[in-house]
Amino acid sequence: MEFRLLGSMAVLVAGEQVSLGGPKPRTLLAALVLNAGRVVPVDTLITALWGEKPPNSARSVVHTYVSALRRMLGAGDDVVRRQAPGYLLDVAPESIDLVRFERAVDAGRRALAAGDAPGASETLADALGLWTGSPLGGAEGEWAERERTKLEEARLVAVEARLEADFRLGRGGALAGELTGLVAEHPLREPLRAKLVLALHQAGRQADALATFHEARRLLDDELGVAPGPQLQAAFQAVLAEPAAEAAPPDEPPPVVALTPGLLPATISDFTGRREDVDHVLKGLRPAGSAARICAVSGKPGSGKTTLAVHAAHRIRDQYPDGQLYANLHGNHPDPADPAEVLARFLRALGVADAAIPAGTAERAGLYRSLLADRRVLVVLDDAAGEKQVRPLLPAGAGCAVLLTSRVRLAALEGAALLDLQELREEETLELLAKLVGPRLAAEPAAALEIVRLCGHLPLAVRIAGARLAARPDWTVARLAQRLGRKQRLLNELVLGDLEVRGSLAVSYDGLGGPERTLLRRLGMTGVQDFAGWLAAPLLDIPVDEAEDVVERLVDAQLLDPAGTDVTGLSRYRIHDLTRAYAQELCDAEESAADVRAALDRVGRDALELVRGASGRTPQPSGSGRLDQAAVEGIRTNPDAWFEAEEELLVSVVEQTSERDLVATAAALASALSSSSFAARNQFRQWRRTHTAALAAARRAGDRAAEGLLLSGMGTLYFEQDRFDESLAYYHQALTAFAEVGDRLAQARTWLSMSVVLREHGSFADAERALTEAVPVLRSEGTDEELAQAEHNLGMILTESGDLDHAAASVTKALEYWRASGNRRGAALALRSIGIIHRAAGRLGEAADCCARAAAELRIVGSRLVVAYADQALAKVRIRQGRGEEVRASLEETLNTCNELQDGFGQALLLRTLGELELAAGDPAAAKPHLQRSLEWWQALDLPVWQARTLRDLAIAAALSGNERRAVELRDKARAMFERYGCREAGEPLLLPSPVPPEARLR
Repeated sequence: MEFRLLGSMAVLVAGEQVSLGGPKPRTLLAALVLNAGRVVPVDTLITALWGEKPPNSARSVVHTYVSALRRMLGAGDDVVRRQAPGYLLDVAPESIDLVRFERAVDAGRRALAAGDAPGASETLADALGLWTGSPLGGAEGEWAERERTKLEEARLVAVEARLEADFRLGRGGALAGELTGLVAEHPLREPLRAKLVLALHQAGRQADALATFHEARRLLDDELGVAPGPQLQAAFQAVLAEPAAEAAPPDEPPPVVALTPGLLPATISDFTGRREDVDHVLKGLRPAGSAARICAVSGKPGSGKTTLAVHAAHRIRDQYPDGQLYANLHGNHPDPADPAEVLARFLRALGVADAAIPAGTAERAGLYRSLLADRRVLVVLDDAAGEKQVRPLLPAGAGCAVLLTSRVRLAALEGAALLDLQELREEETLELLAKLVGPRLAAEPAAALEIVRLCGHLPLAVRIAGARLAARPDWTVARLAQRLGRKQRLLNELVLGDLEVRGSLAVSYDGLGGPERTLLRRLGMTGVQDFAGWLAAPLLDIPVDEAEDVVERLVDAQLLDPAGTDVTGLSRYRIHDLTRAYAQELCDAEESAADVRAALDRVGRDALELVRGASGRTPQPSGSGRLDQAAVEGIRTNPDAWFEAEEELLVSVVEQTSERDLVATAAALASALSSSSFAARNQFRQWRRTHTAALAAARRAGDRAAEGLLLSGMGTLYFEQDRFDESLAYYHQALTAFAEVGDRLAQARTWLSMSVVLREHGSFADAERALTEAVPVLRSEGTDEELAQAEHNLGMILTESGDLDHAAASVTKALEYWRASGNRRGAALALRSIGIIHRAAGRLGEAADCCARAAAELRIVGSRLVVAYADQALAKVRIRQGRGEEVRASLEETLNTCNELQDGFGQALLLRTLGELELAAGDPAAAKPHLQRSLEWWQALDLPVWQARTLRDLAIAAALSGNERRAVELRDKARAMFERYGCREAGEPLLLPSPVPPEARLR
């Protein structure tokens, strides 16, 4: 086990680097390693991670990080021990690079003090060789910065000691370049300035030495108001006292010995699928043209980019006989490979001696291109950070080819053939799993399918799952599928040796900026599989255009996939199942409960704003300002499509805000959904889910106003499902809740809703009484929309009872209200109702005109179900006009719509209308099955008035069939029901027709 702090933080277990996670886990590890062998109190760890403002969950999160660290080290509690009041890292001191550095520095300084300059120089150089970059790379926060500063100071002290040893060995003239860089980094550090003056002097550059001294004197005076110290003064005097030395002629660099490199990693024997992808890569690499061929493969973590690249490189290596170069550029690590270092390795592989390798990146790249100008070499650059990193590594010779892999799309590379690697196809994934597991997979095909589904068809995940099964012959395939199916343990199961899906994702996560990390975590919190760009705005609390930029950077990092655009013009995105599982883990570990709650509340409030916009309501001035109002307006062009796309998210937001007792947001959003076209699509299961969750939250909070709102919504739900008794029960509960809080307007709105239920149920007098309770309050406190609804419902009640003139007057008032407010849908519904009143009065021409205009308008502004009812109303008129055959196809299509939307009332109504069509055509045998099924529906829905109307139709069918006795029995039963409920039909003559012979039927 080895711990590296002197650069990008790393831990090696059995010689292999393991994933460390994000900044906070790295910071915790740094605190433990810097204090190895000593107990680090939990409070100290909390301060290191969060400073002076830790979240309430800080202690539990520290425990989570420690547990993850133990798993990563694979040594249980023995290495990271719980010891009051904190934790202790128990490892061998020499396993820590900092300890080795400090010991070597001590030894070097002792050798220097003893006069052993050669030994001191060598020992100190070895110590400094342990450094690979800025220390504690990947750790963040004030504590990490303080520790980083201390370590940098220790390094500078060691550098100064090594420089002193080299000066004693007479190497001062060769140190001018190094010292120039050090002085540029630390301009006020006098010991370095003094040595630079001496180095330039010993290199024969006396004028530069004096200029350096004078520059230092001015800088010290300007910045600090002090004169040069003793060391710098002594160096200046030395330059003045001694003549300049002659610079030694540089040594001739050794010659280049041409070698044929073969640096490709071994390919795997069980490479599976990807035939088209491999062909694409091979085509992009075959020699052609006057420039080097370039093929760049991009893809998400675990998609098999490296495996594909190595496999393809071995397939084509014989076409590049002068060698193959390979480098892992660590593009997604905190400390990506330096192109200069990669060039040095390549030059050595090509036969260039160390002394002949130029110092600068540009010079190295020039030599590299010169060596490859006339050679046929294949260069494989794995895990590139971006175009800037790879450009110096691209050969210019036409005989060369470059194969790149990256988690970002390298679209800016001129002339590159690009390949975006997707997940494996299902059959390819199963084939790979079968190669790994063996014959027993065939015995459990369903479980095998479930495994590849849970692995998201990612090769890395499937390879780990298959290797685990192969290593456990006692496990069934179903057992592993069951273990993978536990969401909280999915990523824990996809670990085997140094293969780990979580680690692969962590590399990408660690390379993200702050906003991108936050968004990924919070997307995990929502649990959605796909989403529109607007969602990022409330998650980050920034405007939507800025939020989409953050989302696009996650797409570039291959952590999200584009998924087209929605009706608003905003892009939609998809998050892979395994990425979502990882994001949920991150959210649990790194997000405070308060931040999660606030983010969900913002999402809920912005979703409410969009739902209201989709429902055609005027945006409220109190909106968040995060959303683009043009997008809100865009939703109105196709609200059904928008609700369908956002259904999963909207329901999830209501449930999650309810779980966190954000009652106001949950109740408002659930209520808005129940009065939108979301409801018109008859999404009854989702409607119940949202209201059940929000209602439970309101009851926990004792919020009777919110409870009344949601009880009223449940009443509407059961009405839409044609469960009238249950609907009325919920409305009565809502009335009680509103009465307790003194909300007269809410009570009036509930009475208004109840009047519709009572009318449909045939309780016309009770429906009118409900309106009597509602209308006075609505006139003083309600809206024109609510008054329009009241007038419309009163008109339909009067229609049922036969007062057609007053009915027409009421519905006309509703029409005027809706037209004045610009509610095209309401106005069209009123027009349909006026058509029904005309039909009841026998004015069929006027009825047809009104119903046809209503149907045309509703096709523009209404839902499928509302259009279906409009078409039915027009069809009834056409049947009475003797034009029934014109509407037969329309009626059958409308019945299918009601079936699809699970609308029982609509199905019963359309079946009855089809029966009426057959009766008008003189075919009672064809009418009877429709009418009988319609009657069964009305009986199931407990709607006696509609039962009576269908019984009357069945009486006519019996009469036309010559069964007079049965016809009279059905007619009398219908008349009794009409009289009991006060319907207009009670006053109409119920005449029975004479039988019609088959040859007289109108077909």
